[in-house]
Amino acid sequence: MTSIQAQGLTKEYGGTRALDRLTCTVEPGRVTGFLGPNGAGKSTTMRLVLGLDRPTAGSATVGGRPYASLGEPLRTVGALLDAQAAHGSRTARDHLRLLAVSNRIPARRVDEVLQETGLASVARRRVRTFSLGMRQRLGVAAALLGDPPVLMLDEPANGLDPEGIVWMRQLLRRLAGEGRTVLVSSHLMNETAAFADHLVVLGRGRLLADTSMEDFIEQHSHPRVRVRAGDPARLRSVLLAAGHPVADGDGGRLVVEGARAEQVGAVAAREGIPILELTDERASLEQAYLALTSDEAEFAAATAATAASPTIAQEV
Repeated sequence: MTSIQAQGLTKEYGGTRALDRLTCTVEPGRVTGFLGPNGAGKSTTMRLVLGLDRPTAGSATVGGRPYASLGEPLRTVGALLDAQAAHGSRTARDHLRLLAVSNRIPARRVDEVLQETGLASVARRRVRTFSLGMRQRLGVAAALLGDPPVLMLDEPANGLDPEGIVWMRQLLRRLAGEGRTVLVSSHLMNETAAFADHLVVLGRGRLLADTSMEDFIEQHSHPRVRVRAGDPARLRSVLLAAGHPVADGDGGRLVVEGARAEQVGAVAAREGIPILELTDERASLEQAYLALTSDEAEFAAATAATAASPTIAQEV
C-alpha cells in the first residue's frame, strides 16, 4: 500500500509563495479529488511530488521515498500532467513503447493499455492527428503502463466526450477499488462529486480542507427542509412556535431554514399533523466549494458566487 505524503511542503518563485507549508496524506483505496482555484498550488504540488521542481522547504514522498529515488518510476507512479506532452510525429504505440523500454516494462503492456483506453484501433496513427480527448486517453494509457499503485492525474476528463467522461469515472473508481492511491485534480465539480471519496482543497497555496466528500458538503451547507403537510397552516404555526423560520415554497410546500428533516418530522408527529413529503436539502459540491474558496481565488469576477444555496435533495 503506497500513499503520497506532503510534509511542510513549501515552494517560492521569486518573492511569491506558491505553496505554503502543505501537510497532507493521500491514502490508498480511495479517489482523492484535488481542488482549488487557479493559482491555488495544485499543479505546483504535483510537480513537487514528481520531482519536476524542488521544494523551498518541506518534503514530498511516495511510499516514504522521494520520486527521484525510484529506479523505475512508472512502476510506482503513473502521472498525467500534460496531454500535449507526447511527440506529435510518433504513433501512439511508439510513444508507449519508448516509455515501456525505458522502464523495463514488458512490451505486451503497450497493447493492453491501448485496449483499456480505447485507442487500439488508432494505435498506428501519429499523435498530431489526435483530438484533445484522444490525447487525454493516450496520457492515461502512459500513466497505466507500469501498472503502478499510485496515479496522479491533472484534469483527466478535459476534452473527453460524454462516453469518455463516463469511462473515466468508472476507471478511477476501479483503480481505487483495487487498492491504489488515486489523486485527481479537476475544475469539474459535478464530475468530482461523481468519482471522489475524499477531498484535498487548496487556496492561495494553503490547505483549506482535507476531509471526506460527505463531511465537506455537510460542513459547508446550510441545512434546510422542504415539507408538504395535510394541514400546512397548522404546521407553519407550530414550527414558528418552536423557533423554526418558515417560508412558502412551490406546490404548497413549506421551506424551513436551519432545520433537519428529523426535527420537522418530530414537531409534526407531536402535533399529529400528517406529513405528505419531507425532504432534507444540502448544497452541491460546487456550492460548498464556492462557499469555502470565494475569498481564495486569485482571479475572480466581480459577480463571483458567495454563499452556498441548497439544491441537492435527499429524501427522508
